[in-house]
Amino acid sequence: MNNELSQLLQEVNRREDELLRLLTDLVAYPTLSPPARNAESAQEYVVHQLKELDFTIDSWDLYPGDPIVVGTKRGRQESQAKSLIINGHLDVAAIEKNENWAYDPFECKVTKDKVFGRGVADMKGGMAGVLFAMKLLHERGIEPNGNIYFQSVVGEEVGEAGTKSCCERGYQADLAVVVDTSDCNIQGQGGVITGWITVESPHTFHDASRRSMTHAGGGLHGASAIEKMMKVINTLQDLEKHWAITKSSPGFPPGSNTINPAVIEGGRHPAFVADRCRLWITVHYYPEEHYEEVIREIEDYITYAAKADPWLKDHPPQFSWGGSSMIEEKGEIFPAFSVDTSHNGVQRLAEAHHFIHDVPVSYSMSPTVTDGGWLSEAGIPTVLYGPGTLDQAHAVNESLERKQLLRFTKTMIAFLFDWFQHLERKDET
Repeated sequence: MNNELSQLLQEVNRREDELLRLLTDLVAYPTLSPPARNAESAQEYVVHQLKELDFTIDSWDLYPGDPIVVGTKRGRQESQAKSLIINGHLDVAAIEKNENWAYDPFECKVTKDKVFGRGVADMKGGMAGVLFAMKLLHERGIEPNGNIYFQSVVGEEVGEAGTKSCCERGYQADLAVVVDTSDCNIQGQGGVITGWITVESPHTFHDASRRSMTHAGGGLHGASAIEKMMKVINTLQDLEKHWAITKSSPGFPPGSNTINPAVIEGGRHPAFVADRCRLWITVHYYPEEHYEEVIREIEDYITYAAKADPWLKDHPPQFSWGGSSMIEEKGEIFPAFSVDTSHNGVQRLAEAHHFIHDVPVSYSMSPTVTDGGWLSEAGIPTVLYGPGTLDQAHAVNESLERKQLLRFTKTMIAFLFDWFQHLERKDET
């Protein structure tokens, strides 16, 4: 082992209290989302940390009170060497009034084996670990050859496109590492998109008119939007079963591509036939597909089925997909991505993991979604790699294993030490 790297890894053990204090500081900011719009102070803390490491700062408001921060450290040979994005979110899951926490969720409770607090697993532990890793490297004067971008975003918990806004601002790199919850596996993910389906009648009929709609010879060409939506739901169930039979993806259990009818709204009063009904669906799809293709398939399938219904063919369902916020627009998109295991940077991360954990890294597909999809959508090779387990993400008494936090921090040191020291040219694979 390189003697300098060995000393850096020993520093992690020796200064674990400092690492835990950094995590404690991050947890102390109640960046709950929802309600969101509360991350300004937390981002100021991150800015301070980055400036201490000689990063320059770019910041803008995703929404008022919720800024995005990107720190940039220019490489010594930035025009030649490959660049790296490290990405994480500061927002954390909401806490309900009836949750029975044994500890104050915003004051880290440190025990012999674990750290407790809202966000330690999802994902302030990952943020603290990589910030501390970069600090130790900086103290040793170990600086990157290529540019390093540290993206501290918000909005991930409610489908807000904080990371997407980084891509739209022009940030690109040769590899992106999202340090979100993955139990220190290297992961890709499936995609998620939500959508609203609306069935609406151009006329509103009194309840007394129902007989004329349903009885032979009634003569009234009308329908209940709620009942017609039931046909749409049955159609979606047929499509979901068809997907389970005809589609699959490595790393996913069969039938992981689902269509969930999550919320339904309809009708106005018992004295009227329902003239409008809306269905909110959540769709999970595989990385081999793009969400635009999935949307088109769902719309086509429902439209064809509607043409077989005497009323729906004249009043076809309407669709509204995605959105930039579950809070603002009641819609979200999380693109899917796969991991390119042949990518040199991915292999370096795997080697660093093996070196620290003494076992080969596991490659898998996350059963949930992260901001990594937006980076991949922007053409950046992306991996998910961070501490914490999904059973603790959003959990009451959320916790993170201290040993895993230490190993993650050491892995990031070993990975960055290697990445910083090698002049890998941009035109090399």
